[in-house]
Amino acid sequence: MSQHAENRLREFEEITGVVKREMARVIVGQEPIVEGVLTCLLGRSHVLLEGVPGLGKTLLVRTLAQVLGLGFSRIQFTPDLMPADILGTTVVVDSATGDKRFEFKKGPIFAPIVLADEINRATPKTQSALLEAMQEHRVTLGNVTHDLGEPYFVLATQNPLEMEGTYPLPEAQLDRFFFKLRVPFPSHRELIEIMGRTTGAAQNDARAVVTREQILELQRTVREVPVPDHVLDYVVRLLRATHPDLEGSTERIRRFVATGASPRGAQALLLAAKIRALLAGRITASVEDVKAHARPALRHRVLLNFEGEAEGVSSDDVIGELLEKLPDGAA
Repeated sequence: MSQHAENRLREFEEITGVVKREMARVIVGQEPIVEGVLTCLLGRSHVLLEGVPGLGKTLLVRTLAQVLGLGFSRIQFTPDLMPADILGTTVVVDSATGDKRFEFKKGPIFAPIVLADEINRATPKTQSALLEAMQEHRVTLGNVTHDLGEPYFVLATQNPLEMEGTYPLPEAQLDRFFFKLRVPFPSHRELIEIMGRTTGAAQNDARAVVTREQILELQRTVREVPVPDHVLDYVVRLLRATHPDLEGSTERIRRFVATGASPRGAQALLLAAKIRALLAGRITASVEDVKAHARPALRHRVLLNFEGEAEGVSSDDVIGELLEKLPDGAA
């Protein structure tokens, strides 16, 4: 390893370590979720957090914004929310000379970190207002395109679909999330610590520990991590095997899966593997790095058919079986 690579790796470990430690001052437990969210940020993409209300999803997002020292806006999704409430709208204003002119009033989507809270309580039409922003980091209204700047990070929370008043996210919307993370219920010990922190007089607040330029530099470092040919081959074979009509798929995938993962799933797998390697102090991604993130990267991209849903099969089930059966080496 060259001296330059060693320095970049050391800098990556130091900065991400500081971020995780600062977040731990406020967030009790949830280390895998915090690391998953950080992975999505470093991958220059977005994250979908699923869990019942009250598990601290909103607190996690607010704390991340404080730690990164970035602006933060929250959009509370409701059935009556309209696209203009998210993107903004053009209004007529009076100029200093008494003339009237059109002026664009930016919506809450124009912030470096956006919390789309309970995103699946809004209609699909409103959810789709996020598509261009999430993919292109820009918003087009009429004939005018507005850049959103960098970094740009959307963290969406959703309640389980079984809850009343929820709408399934459109497939195109789901595919724009790097990871779908399921926020678990706290353990007995964690609940005790949460009660102590939240019911006392003193409240921990996070402080900014990194700069915008450092975040952008970390994102560039991720892109420079080399990937061996056999790891790239494994990612492609894993992705293709999620499709019931392509080679490598298992019997359960052919029976229970309607649609396999898109190429964005392969991109997420590869970038997540690079980030996991860097977090572990390694400069090269491995097949094990890919496997470690297969479920969060693919669970929302592998869509079950009616039989799979009726049988109570989950995407995690079929992905797990695929990880067991798919050979690590070249096909």
